[in-house]
Amino acid sequence: MARRVLPTDQSTPTGNLWRIAPLFVVAAMLAFGYAMGWQRYLSLEYLAESQEMLRGYVAARPVLAPLGFIALYAVAVAASFPAASVLTVSAGFLFGWALGGAVAVIGATIGATLLFLAARTAFGGFLRRRLGGFSAKLADGFEKDAFSFLLVLRLAPFIPFFIANIAPALFNVRLSTFTLATAIGIIPGAVAYAFLGEGLGSVLAAAEGAGRDVGIKDLVTPEITIAFAALALVALIAAIVKKRWKGTGSA
Repeated sequence: MARRVLPTDQSTPTGNLWRIAPLFVVAAMLAFGYAMGWQRYLSLEYLAESQEMLRGYVAARPVLAPLGFIALYAVAVAASFPAASVLTVSAGFLFGWALGGAVAVIGATIGATLLFLAARTAFGGFLRRRLGGFSAKLADGFEKDAFSFLLVLRLAPFIPFFIANIAPALFNVRLSTFTLATAIGIIPGAVAYAFLGEGLGSVLAAAEGAGRDVGIKDLVTPEITIAFAALALVALIAAIVKKRWKGTGSA
């Protein structure tokens, strides 16, 4: 008589290992990247040093170059490399603000979705079952209007990108909601940074003339920061109004 093989129980040690395996892969990618020194290539300093070579490569490969940049961006975000701003500026510098912004949005959305899936597989159900008190109420509120909350996370300039990728995975957020809110929410920032990147040539020349390396702070103006904060506030107000409207309608 053939022995029936039961499905792996997620509560067993083997099941737990399989559940957290995706995050091990992410951590391994990040550690390997730093060990190989790849962070150097995700910097404005490298862009300044290699601008002629990179622009020549893009001009010679008008289709392959954007696709390759999307793949690079997705891997960097999935591995949680802190380089989203630099990559978006680089996209604007290499492809122009329109194509560069589009390339950044696609790459960032793919990478964020991969990281979201890895975190949800590892921790989502486990932590959600153990939330209590205020944390449980926060989770319920997040899940009821996940799209608006995700937009706030994406639009707020003071929230690190990787946190906005992992936090929704702790709650019962649908994949389609996460992906759509991410794609829409990062458009303003992607376009703004790509626009800054399109004018990077003059900034690089000025930094070189001053004998110093260029940094993100040279590109980000107070006006840009205020604009991002205002966008986050608008999204938050919209979520509050929507919630109050629903409450009034059901009264």
